[in-house]
Amino acid sequence: MNIQFHALRHISAVVVIFMAATQPSFADETVMLGVAGPLTGNIAHLGKDVENGVRLAVEVANQKGLVIGGQKVTLKLDSQDDAGDPRTATQVAQRLADDKVIGVVGHLQSGTSIPASKIYSDAGIVEISPSATNPAFTQQGFKTTFRVVATDAQQGPALGQYAAKSLKVKTVAVIDDSTAYGQGLADRFEQAAKAAGLKVVSHDGTSDKAVDFRAVLTKIKAEMPDAIMYGGTDAGGGPLVKQAKQLGLKAKIISGDGTCTEKLPELAGSAVDSVVCSEASLPLEKMPGGSAFQAEYQKRFGEPIQAFAPFAYDAANVIIDAMKRANSTDPAKILAAMPATSYDGVIGRIAFDPKGDLKHGTISIFNYKDGKKSLLDEVKL
Repeated sequence: MNIQFHALRHISAVVVIFMAATQPSFADETVMLGVAGPLTGNIAHLGKDVENGVRLAVEVANQKGLVIGGQKVTLKLDSQDDAGDPRTATQVAQRLADDKVIGVVGHLQSGTSIPASKIYSDAGIVEISPSATNPAFTQQGFKTTFRVVATDAQQGPALGQYAAKSLKVKTVAVIDDSTAYGQGLADRFEQAAKAAGLKVVSHDGTSDKAVDFRAVLTKIKAEMPDAIMYGGTDAGGGPLVKQAKQLGLKAKIISGDGTCTEKLPELAGSAVDSVVCSEASLPLEKMPGGSAFQAEYQKRFGEPIQAFAPFAYDAANVIIDAMKRANSTDPAKILAAMPATSYDGVIGRIAFDPKGDLKHGTISIFNYKDGKKSLLDEVKL
């Protein structure tokens, strides 16, 4: 009897081990969240700002814990450098699609976001830009494209009207950096300026790599405009502002959100006080979660926000929120949940119209005093 008992115990143990080995596994799942922008080149500081915003969102979500479909999910950041180049952006987009990311925050510029958007559309992956403002980005008919900033169709006119009504400008020269963003913003500004009765004395195109504007500024000096509107980023805007002062131009410099950064005083020097610029959003200090986010960002990265980190943080959290509501890590189901988004983020309430644009937005107008950015006005949309 004793021998039989031990034999039975041995058989039972083998059966238990076998059954345990053949049970389906419920191991934790790791999913990739993509971010794409310029991490090298003359606007790498803006791309890094976006990457940091997404990184912080991923870290906070993992710390809180995610359970999707009854399974613990860990997010992992898949960061790609598009170098601010449209061709590279499409290669990066394909890489992210091949990596099976659940969604992408990016790209930084309109000129990279627009060509990349076709790749994401074909792959059925959500793309939310934290900063691309060219209206064409969401006018292509793709169901995958979204943004969390206002557009140049709103920003350009706001700048044009402010120049006419508040700055009392009568004549303006326009310069753009020949990108989808810079040229698009400059064109919208020009249309609004003319509609407001301003005389546009000239419109010149440069390059987004340009840092020497002396030739075009010398030409403009002879035209004696009250203001110069620049469509581009701070990498070009800073040198342009500094060189305009060196050449003795008294004109105000008007620009958009690509130039309206915390780095501009460093790039433009004391000449920055001649700048009036816009952001396609509320100012950081007036965002519902702005102050808390600024403190958390500074604590985590040891540096100030440049411009777009709050929008990148919210864009990442909108994708995470859609994943929660879909109760799935399937990109197709996450995409299907996007149109019903109603999310309270750092920047405020986020909800999208059928094209993927924000339903409600604000354009903020700033100037610089003693090198510090200061809010002048807000335009509700």
